[in-house]
Amino acid sequence: FEELPPEGWVRVRPEKSHWKNGFDVARPIIDSECTVTTCCLKTHAYGGVFTMSLKLSVGITHKNNMGELHGSHSNLRKMIAEINQAYSPSLIVLDGIEAFVDGGPARGTKKRARVILAGTDRIAIDAVGLSILKELGSNSEIMDRKIFEQEQIARAVELGLGISQPGQIEIVSDDKAGGNYASRLMDILSKA
Repeated sequence: FEELPPEGWVRVRPEKSHWKNGFDVARPIIDSECTVTTCCLKTHAYGGVFTMSLKLSVGITHKNNMGELHGSHSNLRKMIAEINQAYSPSLIVLDGIEAFVDGGPARGTKKRARVILAGTDRIAIDAVGLSILKELGSNSEIMDRKIFEQEQIARAVELGLGISQPGQIEIVSDDKAGGNYASRLMDILSKA
């Protein structure tokens, strides 16, 4: 999106936002009939805490919006969730083959999760992703906080961007081993 001309951007001004004057979103995202997003499973050392489907949406905003986002330390994670009001993906695919469980986004401690998630709900994808990080063993910002108390997720729930509680999540697998893993993740989610 970096090479889009000025008319390739749309100013979005969500109600009750922490953004002072809204933010710019790439017009191809706004105009798309079907958007498939692909994200990874990572912790994020620079304020986001984790990078999954909600934080992926930072990439649809104009680089000139980054100063306000990164300069707003107390509201950064809420602002990440607020970007997601601009669009609704048709499908989200999370690559969790390998995950950062500490550090990130570029360097950190990696563990193999060997999982791919797919769904239509950003909050559910991120909640399951956080349960995977907890199952693998992660940093204190992940391990010591309940999943639905993470600011990105809590704000996304407030905004009605998807599910609002762990009981609304269904994890489906195609084999017994995957089903057993899904049960472990659901147990972690139930404590969220």
